Amino acid sequence: MYLSRNRPSAAGGAGISFPKLECWNPMAQVAIIAAEVNAKRVLCAISSELLQQRFRASANEPMKAVIENRSAIQDAARKLIERQAYEPDGSILIRPGDI
Repeated sequence: MYLSRNRPSAAGGAGISFPKLECWNPMAQVAIIAAEVNAKRVLCAISSELLQQRFRASANEPMKAVIENRSAIQDAARKLIERQAYEPDGSILIRPGDI
């Protein structure tokens, strides 16, 4: 996946979609889902710890929780994108207060 360092504007949620792209980063212990914001890719991360707390994710199969709770994760990511709450690298990090 390509990480956009641009901070695409998301006026009123227009132009935000979520293709079925996700992956697990074992080094950072985060799940990543992709968002398309005005034709630019934005990576949205949620930690293993948060997946376990909110969705009772298994430490061995964290992506199962991502698949089962994709709508809630996307809703949190969408709100952060609309608020333009980008990390310095252009990604979105979903934190406990966001979901």
